[in-house]
This record gives sequence, C-alpha cells and structure tokens, in this order.
Amino acid sequence: MTQGPREITTPFRPIPLEVPEGMAPNEFFNSTENLNDLAHNNGLLINPENLLLYRKALGHSTEFDTSIIFNTSRTTLNPLGRPVRRTQVPDDVKHVWNRMNQVLIDYMVERYPDPGQALILAGEASLDATWPLTSPGVPSIRMLHNHFMVFPMDDLRAARLADPTNPNLTDGGQHSLFQAYMRDVYREFFDRALELDILEPVESGDSRLRLTGYPQGLPCWRIRGGVAALKEIRFWREYDLILKGFLDFYRTFFSQVSTRNAPMPRDIFFPDAVENVLLFNNDFLRPAKKVRDQCIRDPKYANAIRWQPAFKQLIYRNDAGELIVTISQNSIGNAITELLGVVVRRVPDVDAYEAREAALLEKLLEVRARLIEADLGEGIATEHWDAE
Repeated sequence: MTQGPREITTPFRPIPLEVPEGMAPNEFFNSTENLNDLAHNNGLLINPENLLLYRKALGHSTEFDTSIIFNTSRTTLNPLGRPVRRTQVPDDVKHVWNRMNQVLIDYMVERYPDPGQALILAGEASLDATWPLTSPGVPSIRMLHNHFMVFPMDDLRAARLADPTNPNLTDGGQHSLFQAYMRDVYREFFDRALELDILEPVESGDSRLRLTGYPQGLPCWRIRGGVAALKEIRFWREYDLILKGFLDFYRTFFSQVSTRNAPMPRDIFFPDAVENVLLFNNDFLRPAKKVRDQCIRDPKYANAIRWQPAFKQLIYRNDAGELIVTISQNSIGNAITELLGVVVRRVPDVDAYEAREAALLEKLLEVRARLIEADLGEGIATEHWDAE
C-alpha cells in the first residue's frame, strides 16, 4: 500500500445559527451566545470548574469525536483575555481536566484495543491572540479545548492520498521553521531543559505511522506504562513540561526575530537552558536573523508570523500500540489530525451524518457515564439525549 497522507470526507449536519449582520463568523463564534448554543444543543456534561464536554457538531470523525472546553465565555467576556493553553489554567481546574483526559483516553483504548483497527488521538492546539480575529485560519472559539478522536483504519486505508504540498500539512519535516533550520538545537534544548521519568524520547521510526508516514521530523516521547501511566499525576506534570519547553523555545526565538540581541523573555520556565543552549548558539541565532531580514523585506511574510507561541500537542497511539506524545509549531492554524497525516474534508450531508449519529452518540453517552461515576461532572439534557 502506498504510504502518504490521507484525505477523508466527514459529513456534518449544518448548525442552525444565524450570524448577526455586520459580524464576522469567527467573531460570533467567540460570543457567549454561541457558547450557549453549543452547551444547549451539543453539551454532554458540565462541572463546577466550567469544563464542558460536548459533541463536535463540525467534527473530524463520525466514529468518535468529542471535546472538552474550558468555558470561560461568561466569566471573561473579552475573547482575547481567556485562558488558551494549559499553563494558563488554574491548578484546581487543571487537576479535574487531567482526570477527564485520563478517563476519555482510557475509554478510547479500551473500546478500540487494536492499533490496526483504529487511530486514536487526543490533544489541543493553541488558540491565543496571535492573529487578528478576522484573519483566515484563526480558531473559531478562542478558549482552550481538547479534542478526542478515533478514525477507523479501514477508512484511512481506503481514503485517497492527500496532496503532500497541502499547506495544512504543517508537519515538522516539511514546513516547520524549527525543524527545517534548528532541528539539532531544538532537540538539545529539550534534552537539557526537561527532567522526565515517564516520558522517553523515541526515534521517528517508532513514532511514525506506517500508513501516512507522519509525524515527520518532530520530537516524540513514548509514555512508559501506556494508558495506566495516565492515572499518575507525574505523567501530567511531564506533559506540561513538554509544553513549557516548547513555549520557552518559541518565545526566545521570536524575541530574537523581533529584536536583534534581545534579552531573555520574562517568565521563562527554564532560564538556564535558554541561556546556555539558545542565546549563545549561532545555529539558533542565524535563523532568527534570516527570518528578521525577510520580515523587513516582505510585509506579507511579516504579517503571517505568529509572534506569540502557537502549537499543537497531542497523545496518539502508534502502530505498535504505544502511546506517544508530540508537539509541533502551529504555523498556519491547521487541525491536529494533520500532524498525523490525516486531512479532513468536511461536507454538509444530513443523511450521511444521521446514518452514523446513533452509533456515535452511544459511545459519547457511554464515556459520559464514566465521567459522572468518577464525580467529574453532571450530565446535560438536550433534545437529542437526557441528562443521565
């Protein structure tokens, strides 16, 4: 079978929402009114920490597809002032969030035990104020949310090959600035900065999916102990360390792009590694000069830069059945599925969606029951399902 990224078609039922006249769609989708609709029509579970589990109306997969959003739409009306990454979430909320993640991933692994049967992934992408609200590719809901998805491998095998030059396939091997110009220093920084016990670095041959050939060129870590390790708080602390290391690298690099010989950014997590591995390293500073010079010459290129940290971080299962963690620069605003070489083309098709809806809801309500049993929230009733 030919290896390469796959493009699958996913049907959806159009959302019955009217965008007010004179308002851009992504401006409306950040509003409290839209979040009310999300909870009332697609909400599955809510808890006192304002973590909302919901069915993805515009989903990636009709096999299994759900999200948890930290719904701050009522407590923080400014969309640009809301928490948008794990490091900005209060500790009590993150504690519950991690437990919810553990239950959901455990359910997916239990329900789909064979890696040859299903591709499992869970993760998040940055939703911060790195672009103007009206720019293409800006997230539609500017609040931190996780995605939990399953794709049947038979569907991926039968799918057509995606165009490898598709700009949404911003994997490390082809498009990422860090991987293209700073691969060695990038890895050295992670090695020097992070103290990991549960997460173990793996080579690309172990992390790459045979079918798609992705992810390409990205740093990856194996979760020692598999799904059982997700029950240990140490794992989630190490998962956060990966993100903190990425944020330090990103912020330090683009501070040098913005200002030659800039001082170390404030609130750095790993100042010793930043100073010793990055700020005195020609292999790090040379690409910064290259990007800075291009920004000066090319206004379109400069406008496309995401000056604040933009990332995708996910947990997925490889061909050997191991759980892998990876993180990537998010330079365009693409979906986390594309990190694994899966391009999703959504099409409005009510009949096709409704033919799969009952089986999808059965699984979503099953995992909701587990979350309720673990005291992680209370069920929400909609016209499609009851609260219990």
